[in-house]
Amino acid sequence: MKKKAACLLIAVIFTLCIFVSGCVETSMGSIEDTKTSQDTLYQVSTLDALMQGVYDGEITLNSLLDHGDFGIGTFNGLDGEMIVLDDTVYQALSSGEVVKAESADTTPFAMITDFDSDIQDDVGDIDNYQQLQSKIDALLPSQNIFYAIKVEGTFSNVQVRSVPKQSEPYPLLADVTSEQQVYNYSDVSGILVGFWCPAYIDGVNLPGYHMHFLSKDGSMGGHLLECTIKNTVIYIYTTTELQMWLPENKHFLETDLSGVTDADKKDVEQ
Repeated sequence: MKKKAACLLIAVIFTLCIFVSGCVETSMGSIEDTKTSQDTLYQVSTLDALMQGVYDGEITLNSLLDHGDFGIGTFNGLDGEMIVLDDTVYQALSSGEVVKAESADTTPFAMITDFDSDIQDDVGDIDNYQQLQSKIDALLPSQNIFYAIKVEGTFSNVQVRSVPKQSEPYPLLADVTSEQQVYNYSDVSGILVGFWCPAYIDGVNLPGYHMHFLSKDGSMGGHLLECTIKNTVIYIYTTTELQMWLPENKHFLETDLSGVTDADKKDVEQ
């Protein structure tokens, strides 16, 4: 299948050299034939597009897994929370049920990489999500690159959320969160899957932490809101390249992506 659009390569240079490449493709065959290299974070679409209601999925999960085995995101129509772990894509539905997603399902927004831990630390007990972030902050060697983060432990308490699938005309993400379903689980072994992004990525992604939870047995999960953890072990993978695929559907191409406020993003993360 022919490639019909050019690739945009942007070099972003800070204290360290980071290469950000965004490829706008007009055929799914082109995406499926593209593989990411080691130490690469692959992203589908932008956070601001998702904030503005661009929920149509274009990349299949099968194609997404060509780019990694560890990640987070959502599904076509904003149908729940995505957790990718060990080459398996889990879908945490608003009903509280977690299922293994079908390879033909699609995603409007996702982040994925081939996880290979560079840093590991046993930090013991964690009282809350804020303390966990502080522990991870102390382990990050730079504020100017991207990190994939895995946290394992026994969750004395964990609070997660998911949202129901949306129908067109799609509402803004900030409005959808009013429909979110929140679940609290206790005394469960689990894993946090997520990423830390630097401040300069604002708009393309969310600066700071974005974490999803999955129980070890795969029966519970969602977007992390709060947690208390025992026997906590943190694993960090440093990624120095960001490769981004931009959708070409009419909704994405015609949506004004400049209207997202910091308050909107804060509401979505809560």
